[in-house]
Amino acid sequence: MPKDTIINIRTESETKKQIENLFSQFGITVSDAVNIFFHQALMQNGFPFTPKIPELNNTTLAAMEEVEEMLKTGSGKGFNSMEELIEDLNS
Repeated sequence: MPKDTIINIRTESETKKQIENLFSQFGITVSDAVNIFFHQALMQNGFPFTPKIPELNNTTLAAMEEVEEMLKTGSGKGFNSMEELIEDLNS
Protein backbone atom coordinates (compact mmCIF):
# COMPACT_ATOMS: atom_id res chain seq x y z
CA MET A 1 0.00 0.00 0.00
CA PRO A 2 1.48 3.39 -0.93
CA LYS A 3 2.31 5.87 1.79
CA ASP A 4 0.13 8.83 0.89
CA THR A 5 -0.59 10.58 4.21
CA ILE A 6 1.63 12.94 6.19
CA ILE A 7 1.58 13.16 9.99
CA ASN A 8 3.35 16.09 11.64
CA ILE A 9 4.60 15.78 15.20
CA ARG A 10 6.33 18.29 17.46
CA THR A 11 9.27 17.43 19.70
CA GLU A 12 12.35 19.06 21.15
CA SER A 13 15.21 19.56 18.68
CA GLU A 14 17.66 17.63 20.88
CA THR A 15 15.25 14.68 21.10
CA LYS A 16 14.91 14.72 17.31
CA LYS A 17 18.69 14.66 16.84
CA GLN A 18 19.11 11.81 19.31
CA ILE A 19 16.31 9.72 17.84
CA GLU A 20 17.53 10.26 14.27
CA ASN A 21 21.00 9.14 15.37
CA LEU A 22 19.59 6.08 17.13
CA PHE A 23 17.42 4.92 14.23
CA SER A 24 20.14 5.59 11.67
CA GLN A 25 22.19 2.94 13.47
CA PHE A 26 19.45 0.49 12.50
CA GLY A 27 19.49 1.81 8.93
CA ILE A 28 16.00 3.31 9.19
CA THR A 29 14.50 6.78 9.32
CA VAL A 30 12.25 8.24 12.00
CA SER A 31 9.38 7.82 9.54
CA ASP A 32 10.25 4.11 9.17
CA ALA A 33 10.34 3.72 12.96
CA VAL A 34 6.96 5.43 13.39
CA ASN A 35 5.46 3.14 10.73
CA ILE A 36 6.89 0.11 12.53
CA PHE A 37 5.33 1.39 15.76
CA PHE A 38 1.96 1.89 14.03
CA HIS A 39 1.97 -1.62 12.50
CA GLN A 40 2.95 -3.20 15.81
CA ALA A 41 0.20 -1.24 17.60
CA LEU A 42 -2.34 -2.51 15.08
CA MET A 43 -1.12 -6.10 15.47
CA GLN A 44 -1.26 -5.82 19.29
CA ASN A 45 -4.51 -3.85 19.24
CA GLY A 46 -2.86 -1.33 21.55
CA PHE A 47 0.57 -0.16 22.59
CA PRO A 48 3.27 -2.61 21.47
CA PHE A 49 4.86 -2.13 24.91
CA THR A 50 3.64 -1.50 28.43
CA PRO A 51 3.77 2.21 29.25
CA LYS A 52 4.73 2.74 32.86
CA ILE A 53 6.20 5.31 35.19
CA PRO A 54 9.89 4.57 35.83
CA GLU A 55 10.71 3.29 39.29
CA LEU A 56 13.08 5.44 41.29
CA ASN A 57 15.96 3.82 43.15
CA ASN A 58 16.46 4.24 46.91
CA THR A 59 19.18 6.88 46.50
CA THR A 60 16.93 9.08 44.37
CA LEU A 61 13.97 8.61 46.72
CA ALA A 62 16.13 9.53 49.74
CA ALA A 63 17.41 12.65 47.97
CA MET A 64 13.86 13.70 47.09
CA GLU A 65 12.74 13.22 50.70
CA GLU A 66 15.73 15.23 51.91
CA VAL A 67 14.87 18.14 49.61
CA GLU A 68 11.20 18.05 50.65
CA GLU A 69 12.25 18.20 54.33
CA MET A 70 14.65 21.06 53.62
CA LEU A 71 11.88 23.00 51.88
CA LYS A 72 9.48 22.43 54.78
CA THR A 73 11.93 23.45 57.49
CA GLY A 74 13.99 26.01 55.60
CA SER A 75 17.12 24.16 56.69
CA GLY A 76 18.75 23.98 53.29
CA LYS A 77 21.71 26.08 52.31
CA GLY A 78 21.21 28.86 49.83
CA PHE A 79 23.75 30.23 47.40
CA ASN A 80 23.84 33.54 45.56
CA SER A 81 26.12 32.31 42.79
CA MET A 82 27.57 29.22 41.22
CA GLU A 83 30.94 30.20 42.66
CA GLU A 84 29.53 30.09 46.21
CA LEU A 85 28.07 26.64 45.54
CA ILE A 86 31.36 25.31 44.15
CA GLU A 87 33.29 26.81 47.06
CA ASP A 88 30.95 25.10 49.52
CA LEU A 89 31.20 21.78 47.68
CA ASN A 90 35.00 21.95 47.72
CA SER A 91 35.18 22.76 51.45
